[in-house]
Amino acid sequence: MTMLSKYHVPGLAIEDHSIDVPLDWTGHEPGRAFDGETIKLFYRVVTAPEHVHDDLPLLIFLQGGPGGAGPRLNSPTSDGWIEEAIRHFRVILPDQRGTGRSSRVDTHTMVRIAATHDDDDAVAGARAQADYLKKFLADSIVRDFEHLRLTEFGGRKWVTMGQSYGGFLTLTTLSLFPAGVIASFTTGGIPHVPADATEVYEHTFPRMARKTACFYERYPQDRERAAAIADRLPTAAQVAEFTDGLTGRAPTPMMRADAAHRPGTIAAMAAHGFPLLPNGDPLTVERFQCLGGDFGMKPSFERVHWILDDAFLDGDGTVRDGSPLSDEFLSKVMAATSSRPLYWPLQEFIYANGELDEPIRWAAQRVRDCRSEFDAVARPLNFTGEAMFPWMFEQEGALLPFRPAMDLLMEDTRFGVIYDEDQLARNEVPLQAAVYFDDMYVDSGLQLDTLSRVGDSHYWTTNEFEHDGLHGPLVFKHLYDEALNRGDLEELF
Repeated sequence: MTMLSKYHVPGLAIEDHSIDVPLDWTGHEPGRAFDGETIKLFYRVVTAPEHVHDDLPLLIFLQGGPGGAGPRLNSPTSDGWIEEAIRHFRVILPDQRGTGRSSRVDTHTMVRIAATHDDDDAVAGARAQADYLKKFLADSIVRDFEHLRLTEFGGRKWVTMGQSYGGFLTLTTLSLFPAGVIASFTTGGIPHVPADATEVYEHTFPRMARKTACFYERYPQDRERAAAIADRLPTAAQVAEFTDGLTGRAPTPMMRADAAHRPGTIAAMAAHGFPLLPNGDPLTVERFQCLGGDFGMKPSFERVHWILDDAFLDGDGTVRDGSPLSDEFLSKVMAATSSRPLYWPLQEFIYANGELDEPIRWAAQRVRDCRSEFDAVARPLNFTGEAMFPWMFEQEGALLPFRPAMDLLMEDTRFGVIYDEDQLARNEVPLQAAVYFDDMYVDSGLQLDTLSRVGDSHYWTTNEFEHDGLHGPLVFKHLYDEALNRGDLEELF
C-alpha cells in the first residue's frame, strides 16, 4: 500500500493511502498493469484503536453522490454507522474518482481541458470535456475499487456498504465483479433497473409537491414568507434574457462559460437591481425553490424554516412591503444551494446504462415543464427536490465551465454499461437493503421492483428513517444483524 500518513482522531485509528488507476479503463482489467494517463485514487482505512492489530474482515463504503468523497470523521459517532461498523470490520473509505483527495474534477479541470484546444475549435474542447466527464461514472468507479481490492488488499473479499448513490454502485459491482463481494448492504439506494431518468423525475416531482404542502402545514407562516420572497426575485428566464442582452449578439454555451465576462455581468446585474448572492450568482425564484432539495433529510423542514425566518431586513423580520432581503438570508441560501463539483454535472447520467434508445435531454426540466404547480409564478410556491436544470449551468459560477460539455452530454446516447440484468437475476451475493418508505430521492416502489428481480436480495422497509438514516447507528446495526442471523456473514464470524 502507498501509505501517506497514519494518525488518530478521538476513538479512531486512521491510515491515509493513495494509488494510481487508469483515467480510462477501456482495454484494461482491474488488478493488472496498465498504461496511458493515470489519476489518483485516495482512500482511508479506519479501525477501532483496540482492533488495530486484529485481522478484521474488510468493509468498503460506497458513498452517495454522484461525486461523493468519503466521510471526514471527528469521532466514531460523527457519522453514526461508523461506531457500529468498526466493532466488526476494518472500514475502507475511498474518495470516488474526481472527489476529495482523489484526482479532483472541478471548474479548473474544465477550463484546463478547454484550453488545450484553439479558440476557433471550441466544439472540440466541449467534446473533450464531455468525454472526460463520462470517465467518472459508475463503470469506472467500481473498476477503481476492484483494482484496489486486488492490488492493495491481496484479493481478499469484502463487504460493501452503499448509501444512496452507493446503492447504485452496489448493483454495478454485483453486475461486474460479484466474485469479490461476500455480502452487500444498501440504504436508500436501489436504482430502478432498467434505469430511466425521466421515470425517476415523474415520481419525485409529485412527491416534492406533497413535501412542500407538509412543510407549510408545519410552518403556516412560511407560505406567505416564501411567496413574498419569490415576488422579490427574478425568474431564471428573466436573468438569462438580461445577461444575454449584454453581449449584443446571440450567446453560445462557450460565451456563457467564459469566466472573463463574469465580473462585468455581476456588476450589470447589481446595477439592474437583481438580488445577488455573496458569490455573485443571481438569486432567482428557481434557485430559491432548490431549498427543497434538503426536504428528504431530517430536520430539513426546520433548516429551511430558519432560513426563511431571517429573510427580511426591516422591522421585526415579518413580511413587509418594500423590505429588502437580508444579507444573512442571502448567505444562508447560497450555502444551502451551492453546487459541489460533479454532483450536478453527473446527476442525470447516473441513469445512463450502455446504449440509450434516446438522449436524456434534461429529463428533470422536461418533467418540470409539464407540471405547472412548479412554475416560478405559481402560488403557493412549490420547492423542488434533487434535480438539475439548464439554468444552473448558465447562472451559477461554479457550474459555468461545465455548460459546453453538458449540452453535448444531453444529446449523447452511448455510455458505459453499469447494470447487467441477467447477472443481477442470478446474483448469489447476499444483498440486504434498507428501503425508506418515504424516501424523497429514490422512490421506494421502484426500489422494491428492482429488488424483486435481484437474486438473493432481502429488504427492510421502514418509515422510521428518511434518506439520511445511515448517519445514526441503528440502520447499519439492523442490516448487519439481519445478515448475521441469516448466515450471510458465516465465513467472517
